[in-house]
Amino acid sequence: MQFRKPRLSRTERRLARALSVSDLRAAARRTTPRAVFDYVDGAAEEEITAARNIAAYRRVTFHPDALRSVADPDLTVPLLGRRIAMPLVFAPTGYTRMMHHHGEAAVAEVAQHFGVPYALSTVGSTSIEDVRAASPDGDLWFQLFFTSDPRINEDLLSRAEAAGYTTILLTVDTTVSGMRLRDVVNGLTIPPTLTARTVLNMSRFPGWWFNMLSTGGLTFASLSSVPGNPTPGQVASMMFDPGLDLSSLDWLRERWRGNVVVKGVTTPASAREVMGRGVDGVVVSNHGGRQLDRSAATLDVLPAIRAAVGPEATVLIDGGVLHGQDILAARALGADAVMIGRAYLYGLMAGGRDGVLRTAEILAEEYRRSMQLLGVRRSEDLTDRHVGFTPHGTGNYPAISV
Repeated sequence: MQFRKPRLSRTERRLARALSVSDLRAAARRTTPRAVFDYVDGAAEEEITAARNIAAYRRVTFHPDALRSVADPDLTVPLLGRRIAMPLVFAPTGYTRMMHHHGEAAVAEVAQHFGVPYALSTVGSTSIEDVRAASPDGDLWFQLFFTSDPRINEDLLSRAEAAGYTTILLTVDTTVSGMRLRDVVNGLTIPPTLTARTVLNMSRFPGWWFNMLSTGGLTFASLSSVPGNPTPGQVASMMFDPGLDLSSLDWLRERWRGNVVVKGVTTPASAREVMGRGVDGVVVSNHGGRQLDRSAATLDVLPAIRAAVGPEATVLIDGGVLHGQDILAARALGADAVMIGRAYLYGLMAGGRDGVLRTAEILAEEYRRSMQLLGVRRSEDLTDRHVGFTPHGTGNYPAISV
């Protein structure tokens, strides 16, 4: 018998106790102001789509192969001309320094360390250049909100190009902003209209306040040079462009020499249409349930979208991925890789950079172990014969708490 070595750091103890992303979520709730936690945890309207995303993965049944050697498992997969450590991409998230002052730089560092891509958001709180400085050898992607101002679009693309970003993610499901009721209640809107209750709750987290105040204000860092010095509300209105259409995609495809991936596709017809414009891939995404509520769970539509675009197209998926077995299921059902957002933000809130690292460790351990138990040695050998999948609406399943 031996006892665990004591850990002096409270953060180290907190992260060591976390055995799952659910544990990190619980820790994040305890260590972060409610408005900030709700911004990450919440979704649009009644949060039905966000719950569906999670529930879809619970409808997967695995069918393991017996008597297969799984020694020295190979988690790597090819993705957009590179080989990555496992089928995982760190998705773009806005206001990331609000969750923890380490922010996007920490996420990019962990992604580089793990050998997977990281996508920086247009509305990130760390600039294009500073994220590259934090991840000098990482595979960086840039998520573009195609703004209503061509000068801004050109400036962002030029800077991403100069900084060596390899891939542009064009997000197409934000023509208008979704209604996120938790944020409205908390006053975490653009511009902020904090309620007395929100401010009182934030006062219970002096460490969070000190770090925010001592490490610079929260801004849309990559948009700090926008002509005319617009207010945050004016910047936000530029991000949500009702005029976004296929001509915008055509311009981007001609302008950008690297990979172009369209994020926010949820139907086979849309997937075929955008692939026909010469892009390199699609992300099957409903914005984590944060835009159009009551839309389909992304895992539900993944097989049909894969069938529509064929085996050569790059297909990623996000929404509801909180466990290594979710990655396994998505890969088997047709995704080249998954994107995670909330999962690593829970880790970031719970422990900064080390919390993001803990998220990646947990997911990798779960994925590796489950792949071996499935009798599969290589990620590339996963196919739909390894999974059974009950379509949405059949069977009785318990409600999923988001």
